[in-house]
Amino acid sequence: MNQHTLNILEFQQIKDIIANFALTKEGKEKIECLTPSTNLKQIAAWLDEVSEAVEILQKSASVPVHGLDGMDALLNNMNKGVALRADQLAKLYDFLDCCGKMRRYMKDKVYYAPRVSSYVDGIEELPELASEIIRCIRNGHVDDYASKELLKVRKQIAIQEERLKEKTLQSIRSNKYKNYLQENVISQRNGRYVIPIKKEYRNKIKGVVFDTSASGSTLFIEPEEIATYQDQLNWLFADEEVEVQKVLTYLTGLVEEKERQIRLAIETMVHYDFLFAKAKHSRSINGSKVGINESGQLNLIDAKHPLLGDKAVPLSFTLGYGEHALVITGPNTGGKTVTIKTAGLLTLMIQCGLHIPAAPESNLNIFERILVDIGDGQSITENLSTFSSRIVNIIEILKETQHRTLVLLDELGSGTDPGEGMGLATAILETLYEKGATILATTHYSEIKVLAETHPGFINGSMEFDLTTLSPTYRLTIGRGGESQAFAISLKLGIHPKILERAHTITYKEEKKYTTDITDAWKLKELEKQVIINKYQNDRNKSKPEVKVPLFQQGDNVKITPTNEFGIIYMGPDTLGNYVVQIKGQKHTINHKRINLYIAAKELYPDDYDFNIIFESKENRKNDKLLSKGHQEHISIEYKEGNF
Repeated sequence: MNQHTLNILEFQQIKDIIANFALTKEGKEKIECLTPSTNLKQIAAWLDEVSEAVEILQKSASVPVHGLDGMDALLNNMNKGVALRADQLAKLYDFLDCCGKMRRYMKDKVYYAPRVSSYVDGIEELPELASEIIRCIRNGHVDDYASKELLKVRKQIAIQEERLKEKTLQSIRSNKYKNYLQENVISQRNGRYVIPIKKEYRNKIKGVVFDTSASGSTLFIEPEEIATYQDQLNWLFADEEVEVQKVLTYLTGLVEEKERQIRLAIETMVHYDFLFAKAKHSRSINGSKVGINESGQLNLIDAKHPLLGDKAVPLSFTLGYGEHALVITGPNTGGKTVTIKTAGLLTLMIQCGLHIPAAPESNLNIFERILVDIGDGQSITENLSTFSSRIVNIIEILKETQHRTLVLLDELGSGTDPGEGMGLATAILETLYEKGATILATTHYSEIKVLAETHPGFINGSMEFDLTTLSPTYRLTIGRGGESQAFAISLKLGIHPKILERAHTITYKEEKKYTTDITDAWKLKELEKQVIINKYQNDRNKSKPEVKVPLFQQGDNVKITPTNEFGIIYMGPDTLGNYVVQIKGQKHTINHKRINLYIAAKELYPDDYDFNIIFESKENRKNDKLLSKGHQEHISIEYKEGNF
């Protein structure tokens, strides 16, 4: 499926909605990669597992799909020669605990969801790894009891910290520093204990300055006598880090030994999140698992557009039993475009293994391509008009179409001369049908309605319109072509029936009687004002001069406008004022308004001149001479006199 099709049918919006049901980042990413398949068995398997997931949600809505946070980073750091961090190991334990919950959750689902519950077998229990992680890691940090050496070092650290604090307290309480202190408090700078000394007594105390107050009046100094205790503490901290790294390296080794099992468990949990997101979406749209086929059958029953929600009007139609093209007609804003987009979007969803809002008895064909030409594709950058850009798109559709293609065409042939547009639309539809495509097309052209009625394999459909409320019902009726309802709406709004009768004759080349429902005398009088012709206008029509057709004689040399070509009058005029003019040896029918006398025949030829020399071929003149002498077998003369 090309990206243009996915964009026009708004498939990305469907994926965004499904992604909102996913609980994990990895599940959302997998939904974003959702693409249609053309493999019937694969699609059938996808639909089956979504059906089972829906059944599970109906029995128990709370699915333990979580704990995947941070698993990507953990997998990426494996086998890099670097130990995993304590917080990463803590997240791994949470994930393993979640896997255990999923195994217990799926245990009783095997009877009504055998396929989905069997996926849990891909999650291997790792009790030894989990117990070692929980023994060594507490609250995201390596626990004191992770190893004997680490416990010993941390006890020494605790003792040394107490000694350091006690020594520092002795310093600020002693008479030695009493007069030099800004205040009797102990603080830390860069992890070292310091005391606040007045600036003017800096030279009275031996030690290192680690900080200065904002005003500069106080210096934070580490006295020389406590520096030794601080250094001993720092050495113990270094020993602690060594022991912590030993524990983390040990745990990392255990994790890497189980990398394959962990990766498989993560993939399974991501798939569960992906699957249950699709199931939740199915429940939100009242979706169903429908039938699928490869025989060309397209049978939608009570189908709705999934993005319209409760506003959607059910759609039903069938193609594939000798009929593979549906031409939909009806008024503007009547729902024609929504109808074909619904069929296309639901087909895309089915081929992605999604349930659709339609009756379970529906059955959709699996297409290799879905090609669309819907909406205004005007390109400013490429300087293409709406019509030109759509024709460029149609060319690509014609190239790509084959027997397993669904083609959606909206208002084909619009945007140009109606006569040529209709002919082009008809030819394109016939070509696509001959190439084996299944076609859903909308149109306003009455000639295409006739095509659908007479061409084998085509069927008409129309969108209903309520003339009482002057609003569309958005319901599709199969088997008959609709009308744009312009005449009916105009009559309802108050156009005089005589005007509509004339319009109908012009449009459909047939007479039809229109009558109004108005009975009120005043309203009828107002209605008649539309067609009353006043006396002045009658007089003007009567005095209108009769248009006289100029008379040209055979042989007159004339000039044709606007082509500025020269010709010779052959015959005419007819009742419409048309003459047959010979131009460059070819006879053409041209109206007198385009003919101007250049040189009269009497100025060019004698009175007894034989004009057959100009207008007839040498062979015809020879045969005519022979026939004038008597009947001759096998001799005939063919006269070509334009379009008279």
